[in-house]
Amino acid sequence: MPSFPSRRRLLTTGAGAALGLGALGAASTPASASPASASPASAASRWASGAEETRSLDELYRAALAEGGRLVVYAGGDTPTQQDGTKAAFLKQFPDIDLKLIVDYSKYHDVRVDNQLATGTLVPDVVQLQTLQDFDRWKAQGRLLSYRPAGFSKVHDRFKDPQGAWVAIAAIGFSFMYGPDAVGTDAPRTPLDLLDARWKGKIASSFPHDDDAVLFLYSLYVEHYGWDWVARLAAQDVRFARGSNSPGDAVRAGQYAIGVGGSGAPLVTGPVKWVVPDSAPFMAWGQRAAILRQAANSTAAKLYLNWQLSTATQQASFNGWSVRTDITPPAGLKPIWEYRNANLDGFPRFMSDRAGVERLKQTFALYFGEVEGDPTPGFLGLHPGA
Repeated sequence: MPSFPSRRRLLTTGAGAALGLGALGAASTPASASPASASPASAASRWASGAEETRSLDELYRAALAEGGRLVVYAGGDTPTQQDGTKAAFLKQFPDIDLKLIVDYSKYHDVRVDNQLATGTLVPDVVQLQTLQDFDRWKAQGRLLSYRPAGFSKVHDRFKDPQGAWVAIAAIGFSFMYGPDAVGTDAPRTPLDLLDARWKGKIASSFPHDDDAVLFLYSLYVEHYGWDWVARLAAQDVRFARGSNSPGDAVRAGQYAIGVGGSGAPLVTGPVKWVVPDSAPFMAWGQRAAILRQAANSTAAKLYLNWQLSTATQQASFNGWSVRTDITPPAGLKPIWEYRNANLDGFPRFMSDRAGVERLKQTFALYFGEVEGDPTPGFLGLHPGA
């Protein structure tokens, strides 16, 4: 499951429910910590109210080095190098931290963590994943550390757990995109425009039945245009591939004119124009991150979350959107929660209905065929980063 592209790559290239089918710069800003426990505590003590972190990033850095200076993050994403920009920015400010940032589809990372917990072999300290439903489940199981990084009170309410079990560190959107040179002056403005006969054989998409965010995007299209839209798109000879990076990569390389089902930066000009429709649907969500209660490196994990939520990091977001209410987007953008057609509330509900998600996956397989291809991050096994 995807995460967001590295900021370095984007800046250099330019870049409903189940329809009834039932990363980044930094600065030393202030960033109390709850003690970690290897076993679930009572609900009252586990989610006791607590203040935001008051230590600065420098103070947390020193404490993390005294703890051992090691940190393992499991991040949802599409390619092994997709979080290289995040890692480089973090290590530029905190060079003595031994950071392992492991990228894999979120749907593999989450069950990997479950298996590690069941076998007493937990590897990561932090999980940042697209599988939003896992964070509520892990919270209920007592697996997450209640912690409020500095700036937690400024995070939009939709992007945080009130008790601090998790917080979103980035706002990500999925839509369609096109190559300005390839489409000319008559660029597609809505998903309905993708059905024009001139785009036959010129559209690349990630498999909706392989990635839940892409699946939700397609479900919104169905809700808006009906299943006939899907049938007509299937007749457009679409190139489907694994990884939500694949549509943008195909357009960027000049192989296809249009891509469907990937993230992007709406204000970036270059070989790929990522579309925020005026009224047609697109989708966005907050990429949740949490510290595991059994984390071996909880202080370094706190440093990481504080750095991710810091003003400097949020201002440097690859797409211009922040999860914080006190950071104004660049001219031309509104805060992501002001886009009614972004369906912010719909994606968490969608992800919690696993039976509906599975039925929808199989339905799209009937239209587009089975998912094919190796996973784009590779095969990582049970304990990457150990």
